[in-house]
Amino acid sequence: MTLGSIRHEIVIERSASTVWELAGDAGRLHEWFPGIVSLDLDGTKRTIHLAGGLSMPEDIVINDALARRFEYSISLPIFVFHRGTIDVISMGENRCMVVYACEADPRTMALIISGGCYRALQELKRQMELSTEAAN
Repeated sequence: MTLGSIRHEIVIERSASTVWELAGDAGRLHEWFPGIVSLDLDGTKRTIHLAGGLSMPEDIVINDALARRFEYSISLPIFVFHRGTIDVISMGENRCMVVYACEADPRTMALIISGGCYRALQELKRQMELSTEAAN
């Protein structure tokens, strides 16, 4: 198996615990990942529904609040393998880095997903820092 791999990271001027409340909540992905309009969650099974009408079933592999790591796998026949990982890493009291990584076979699927992951991090940052401004 030859995996395609991408990774994006972004620094957010909010505490890691505050960012994790949104990024680590399996039922709230549609709030910050552009193009996802809704989702269904049943234990470790999640189905995301895209604006274009496509639904993608996912298996939640890890949701570790202590490590602030969320890992999932898309289970569609177009993938031989897929793993997405979101890590929220503290950089001090009111600053953190969020890393969104994806591995996929076929390799091209990682590139296709990459743009969405990048835009999702941008939106997460916008929402988190907007809520900081509103609080001040």
